[in-house]
Amino acid sequence: MKVILASDHAGLELRQELVAALAAQGVAHEDVGPSTRDSVDYPDFAARVSRAVASGQATLGVLVCGTGIGMSIVANKHQGIRAALCTTEFEARMARAHNDANVLCLGQRVVGAGVGRAILEAFLSTAFEGGRHERRVQMIREAESQG
Repeated sequence: MKVILASDHAGLELRQELVAALAAQGVAHEDVGPSTRDSVDYPDFAARVSRAVASGQATLGVLVCGTGIGMSIVANKHQGIRAALCTTEFEARMARAHNDANVLCLGQRVVGAGVGRAILEAFLSTAFEGGRHERRVQMIREAESQG
């Protein structure tokens, strides 16, 4: 598994916490920035992560902004991306288990470092259940191709 992470300036500190957590666990990851709190445009970073996940360069993505809302909106515009904005471990587990979510979105102003790490761990450790959920994920894929 390889995880790719990015944020905007408002999500910098939480993203850095998550990168450190992945490194401590020995999880392969790529941090694509930004490296300072200078103002940046979150759609650029969401697109970079989404393209990497959709192309298979990374298994899963993590995006952090102030609320997670902007990142999730942009990520979900990319074909093959099922981005989930999560504020709890339960949401992260369900996003993976039932929706086969492949990008986790978090809001630094919404969750703190400890909760953010716990959400990430739940997201990474939960597998897609398939079964009845596979049909619904296929419906999502079909909706992407129609729009």
